[in-house]
Amino acid sequence: MNNNSDYGSGDSIGKNFWNELWQKNETGWDIGQASPAITQYMTQYADKSKAILIPGCGNAHEAEFLVATGFTNITLIDIAPKAVETLREKFSDKPQVKILCEDFFDHEGNYDLIIEQTFFCAIPPSRRNEYTKKMASILNPDGKIIGVLFNKQFNQPLPPFGGSPDIYKPIFEPYFNIKTMEECYNSIPPRSKAEVFIILLRK
Repeated sequence: MNNNSDYGSGDSIGKNFWNELWQKNETGWDIGQASPAITQYMTQYADKSKAILIPGCGNAHEAEFLVATGFTNITLIDIAPKAVETLREKFSDKPQVKILCEDFFDHEGNYDLIIEQTFFCAIPPSRRNEYTKKMASILNPDGKIIGVLFNKQFNQPLPPFGGSPDIYKPIFEPYFNIKTMEECYNSIPPRSKAEVFIILLRK
């Protein structure tokens, strides 16, 4: 492993770390489809014009679902150039999808909804408070985060980093009202009982 600081370890996992995984096709976090918990929620989301962000989007299966169901204002962010290259090919004829290759923590924007799917678990636990503060800063008034978090611990030095509602609630509560944070009933079988579904309302 290259010692370049963009690779990092623990608290400093960076662009090159993720890009190397993409180049090696080591994307074990990818479930190969949009999360059923997210698609079910978004099926009931009436305003298709709302500004939606998916940070750390990977293959962006959720964005494919959103496009197919009529959403028109979707922004995708990933830090790995290889991932972004793939996304730009995938969505080349979809003007409703904006794709950015950048660090989420440097991003500026205004969104009505942020979809969380295997991004929080990729961030070192030491940056979780920074994550929640940043999320709140780019959400419009009445904006929200919806998605899934792991409901298990991994006890390893590299992602994914897990947790539980008891760990997550104090992290989110300074910036969000927690409407829902409960075990997913519709996770894919390999993640049964290992995910919580969240609906977090910006304060």
